[in-house]
Amino acid sequence: MANKIINYLVILLILLACNDNKSPNDVNIRLKNTSRYDYKNIIVYDKEFEDLKSGALSEYQQFDIAYRYAFVELEINGSVYTIQPIDYVGETPLENGFYTYQIGANDSNDQYGKLSIDLVKD
Repeated sequence: MANKIINYLVILLILLACNDNKSPNDVNIRLKNTSRYDYKNIIVYDKEFEDLKSGALSEYQQFDIAYRYAFVELEINGSVYTIQPIDYVGETPLENGFYTYQIGANDSNDQYGKLSIDLVKD
């Protein structure tokens, strides 16, 4: 009997360890670097993301509210580039679920014109 209880506890602990605390009852967003550049010091809205090499995906982060586009600031080769929304008037907040912001970068050196953002529902 004691062995069964121990086995159940071990299984429960394994399941809990595998749970990344992300829920479809939250807005969960990750980033994908769709450019040929590496990104550093990434901020989306007010959250920091890990650096992303070209083609890489980040981990999901939970947001209280998010939209199909976002404030993004990041560094490429030591220069800072920004997507700066004016406002979200007329925009509908994202529904709870999992999403990816695909962040691209063109060859411009314009701080506000280099980056692009596309939303994908996962």
